[in-house]
Amino acid sequence: MLSINEIKKPIAADIDVFEERFKASMQSSVPLLDRITHYIVKRKGKQIRPMFLFFSASICGGINESTHRGAALVELLHTATLVHDDVVDNSYQRRGFFSINALWKNKIAVLVGDYLLSKGLLLSINNGDFKLLKIVSEAVKQMSEGELLQIEKVRRMDIGEPVYYDVIRQKTASLIAACCACGAASAGADDETVERMRLFGEKIGIAFQIKDDMFDFGTDDVGKPLGIDIKEKKVTLPLIYSLNNSDSATKKKMINLVKNHNDDPEKIAAIIKFVNTTGGLQYAETQMKKYRDEAFEILNTFPESDSRLGLEQLVRFTTERDK
Repeated sequence: MLSINEIKKPIAADIDVFEERFKASMQSSVPLLDRITHYIVKRKGKQIRPMFLFFSASICGGINESTHRGAALVELLHTATLVHDDVVDNSYQRRGFFSINALWKNKIAVLVGDYLLSKGLLLSINNGDFKLLKIVSEAVKQMSEGELLQIEKVRRMDIGEPVYYDVIRQKTASLIAACCACGAASAGADDETVERMRLFGEKIGIAFQIKDDMFDFGTDDVGKPLGIDIKEKKVTLPLIYSLNNSDSATKKKMINLVKNHNDDPEKIAAIIKFVNTTGGLQYAETQMKKYRDEAFEILNTFPESDSRLGLEQLVRFTTERDK
């Protein structure tokens, strides 16, 4: 499998420009804010979302100034949601770095998230990018709804595949869908093409999240069971399948372990073993590939090009990665 840097090559110059503009888009005259935004830039991730946006623009007519603003908008709003998520989850680490709330406490973290959100909105409004703003605002609305739906269902341990797909479509897939739709819209594509790219992104986002959820039922680098989602009482596709294909006594026992013993390493290991031996992981893998193949079907409706190949490689990277 190609590395992310090899996949990035056709748009590497655009990503470099994006990094500079994203940094500039966060600037403030408040010294504390500048320190925090500098820290945010320093701990950047793989930049998969901007890559989806640039490749999508390229396949639909070409990268331009609006594309670059769209990439900054998506990243500003995405970063804002991550900062707020860490507060909501009481999480003190993000990508191996301390989270904003770990270093500067919750109050400042919430205000920084609000600031980033407002900067994204102003970037679009000041440049008349209303179509892009509408696409991304819809995604942020869905992300909030998905998070709240998950919290509600976790409380009640309401288990079923339709609910799971609703949650991940809103929480994760909506943003990748927005990246692809923004790329297409920024390149001047018609509404039908923008919707096709949005649907492509949504299917990839679902496949991406299923893949992510599968990692929870493996072991870490030193062989300890992971079970991070189990600790948070999150019921994901591998566990849903195993529970729904077990007798009522086993199902009751496993739900009890998730609800009441989710901080016991031995019990977590028992849940992971249960999922592995009852076909939960294999089922999730099959579903992940189904969504990926549906995304490829949409992608293949576009003419062959370096950009289409770049998107295909990026899809394979997100669904075949091992962490």
